[in-house]
Amino acid sequence: MMQNEAAQLNDKRGRVSHWSLAVSCIIAAILLFISFRGVAWPDMLATIRRARLDYLLLSFTMLSLSYVLRAWRWNVLLRAEASVSVLKTFWATMIGYLGNSFLPARAGEIIRSVMIGRQANLSTSYVLATALTERLIDVIALVFISLVALMSLPSVPGWLYTAVQVMAVAGAVGGVGLFIAPRIEDLLKRTIAQLPLPSHIAERATRLLEQFLLGMRALHRPGRLFGFVGLTIVIWLVDSVMAIWIAQALDLSLAFPHALLLLAALGLASAAPSTPGYVGIYQFVAVTVLAPFGFAQSQALVYIIAFQAISYAVIILWGLLGAWQLGLRGGFRSKALAELP
Repeated sequence: MMQNEAAQLNDKRGRVSHWSLAVSCIIAAILLFISFRGVAWPDMLATIRRARLDYLLLSFTMLSLSYVLRAWRWNVLLRAEASVSVLKTFWATMIGYLGNSFLPARAGEIIRSVMIGRQANLSTSYVLATALTERLIDVIALVFISLVALMSLPSVPGWLYTAVQVMAVAGAVGGVGLFIAPRIEDLLKRTIAQLPLPSHIAERATRLLEQFLLGMRALHRPGRLFGFVGLTIVIWLVDSVMAIWIAQALDLSLAFPHALLLLAALGLASAAPSTPGYVGIYQFVAVTVLAPFGFAQSQALVYIIAFQAISYAVIILWGLLGAWQLGLRGGFRSKALAELP
């Protein structure tokens, strides 16, 4: 009977995934149409012909370094409960990014959490909590990076400044919640107990809450927090250099504040479940953010296409190597979902 319930649950998840993929493809098509409407194709081809391979290779190397630093940063959280090598964390991180790029609903977060959970004998819920904590802090960092970039620019479109201010408020609320939630664990458990839920569902929700709060507590030690924040700053500086080098490869000029603002916008746009490979999302964001700072539509599109090509190359190469290193097998996504409480 339990096998039948599991099969029905996987079948429902599969139908939801198919619908999610269909909706994502429709959104991607609409955004691509908006982004490319009226583009000057000869200008795009002229920009592509000027591309310098050496700067593109440097960008590939710099982005690879960024992912190594991201794995190291995640490892800072994981070490709160178990000793996990940075190399294994890197392989799992790249598998996660590979999954996020080509699977709906950010399934890569679950996959990388299950992989590390198996490698270090940790609860999948705990590892997923550290992964989501990392993502939440990244979003908060991106919001404040946007504010810093905007304040350093002489003129900014009013709509962009207003949007960043709204996101800053949301980021501040998220940050406060991240540090307060573990301190009110008893209150949260009592709230779950008072909900009109069947006992087995309430018990499952309580166990899940305990694991997530344990993952959030990983940052409550000052030394771990400062290490995490320091690595976050270095990561976004490395990413900014990479973004500037891609522009130089195309004989385009991208100032440091503009690079920060673009990266923040791309990061925030991809933080929630979106289109496969962020196709359409990235094009729309690039045209919207770069146009007010002197980029022609064709230049912004060629730039973001090169940016995505470098990202895909890095993620596919290291992600497939990671799958081989950690022994990922077919059908893993369904098994990963089944391992969650």
